[in-house]
Amino acid sequence: MTHAVINLDLPGPTISRHLYGHFAEHLGRCVYGGFWVGEDSPLPNVGGIRSDVVEALRAIRIPNLRWPGGCFADEYHWRDGVGPRGQRPRMVNTHWGNVEENNHFGTHEFMHLCELLGADAYVNGNVGSGTVREMSDWVEYLTRAGDSPMVALRKANGRDEPWRVPFWGIGNEAWGCGGNLTAEAYTDLARQFGTFVRDHGDNRVYRIAAGGHTDEYGWTEALMKARGPYQAVSLHYYTTFPGDGRGGATTFTTEHYYDTMRRAQRIEELIRGHETVMDRYDPQVDIGLVVDEWGTWWDVEDGTNPGFLYQQNTMRDALVASVHFDAFHRHARRVVMANIAQTVNVLQAMLLTEAETGTLIRTPTYHVFEMNVGHHDARALAVHFRDGVPNRDGLDLVSASASTQNDTALVSLTNLDAEAPRTVLLDLRGREVSAHRARVLTGSHLQAHNTADAPDAVAPTEHPAVRAHPRGLEVDLPPHSYVTVHLDLGAR
Repeated sequence: MTHAVINLDLPGPTISRHLYGHFAEHLGRCVYGGFWVGEDSPLPNVGGIRSDVVEALRAIRIPNLRWPGGCFADEYHWRDGVGPRGQRPRMVNTHWGNVEENNHFGTHEFMHLCELLGADAYVNGNVGSGTVREMSDWVEYLTRAGDSPMVALRKANGRDEPWRVPFWGIGNEAWGCGGNLTAEAYTDLARQFGTFVRDHGDNRVYRIAAGGHTDEYGWTEALMKARGPYQAVSLHYYTTFPGDGRGGATTFTTEHYYDTMRRAQRIEELIRGHETVMDRYDPQVDIGLVVDEWGTWWDVEDGTNPGFLYQQNTMRDALVASVHFDAFHRHARRVVMANIAQTVNVLQAMLLTEAETGTLIRTPTYHVFEMNVGHHDARALAVHFRDGVPNRDGLDLVSASASTQNDTALVSLTNLDAEAPRTVLLDLRGREVSAHRARVLTGSHLQAHNTADAPDAVAPTEHPAVRAHPRGLEVDLPPHSYVTVHLDLGAR
């Protein structure tokens, strides 16, 4: 039995709801055919935005949405995406499939989507091929009231009042597709561009500088030394395998699964590494760490465009997500936002839509997000494993995190053992537990996934295998499973 001690009366930093953010790039069928179907579509829509997609994402309380990229952001010129749709100039999406982009989904459509979702907008500006003036004008167009050239243009395009845009990315992956820059060159640009991402009226912009590649701690150090006009530094990390063959999303061996989980748990090492650098220059934690691209990256499904990054989503993907969230919760002091890549039809998506039938499918990863809603804006609780956790060749087979809010607590438990069940003793201290209930997410096998014919092959169910214990609760974890335990707490 694994013994986990949780002091319910010792809450730590707040787990920002923005750790459960999402990412929508102009890539494959994420925007077109995912979010956007057009006003003439036979599918139910609001102003061209697909209604069932909005409904599904509202159910998991999507807190923010990053757009338009990704690599696409640094070739996107926002003026091409405003005004009458039929008059918008076209472009070629050179990064993703070399397909033609008609710009029918632009600034107004994105902001309408955010309003429908009840989500904050995270706009990623163009540093790689754009100009300081272009980015400054976009911020003014979006957020300024009164009268000015950009306000007049916005009003001419049908929007009188400004929008609220809390988050702004200063370029993307500047070390690669965003310009192939050095850390020093990008740092100078981040200071320059960030200066002109201005606050208009009562809109306060949280500026996010593009961080280095995975473990490039020197890049983070350059940004921290400069202390430019930005409030956060980003980190991107994908759970994948190097080379051209990343492996199939549904065709993998048990050993490949374990290798995947070792790579997923590396997110802890990376966060700690970047935290160490940031703590040296910013011990007061004024600068946040934003993991605005994370998730699995497998070979595309057979018969699909290689540039569209469409992959299935299995129980393995769900457990990658749960492991990441545990790490984010543990580091909530510094990690203030995260965005899974991506929301619909691309990489580790929440939702898949069938191109032929229009059927909407909730993936196993979607359900992890839904089961974790109780962590949004709750206070983190440390989970201490008294005797450690079982380990397999460097992989911790049990992962956990917890939080408290008002008179409740939520404990998340993951069993990464592919074949063996585990029992965890929750040694609950500091407050009385008056009631509990649990849910479990698992599948008949590691490769289990949802389809139009079997939409609930992997879906959460009530979990009765929780028993009272003199020290708290015993929780049985099936093989390759994710369990959440909700606790009602007595008065303090």
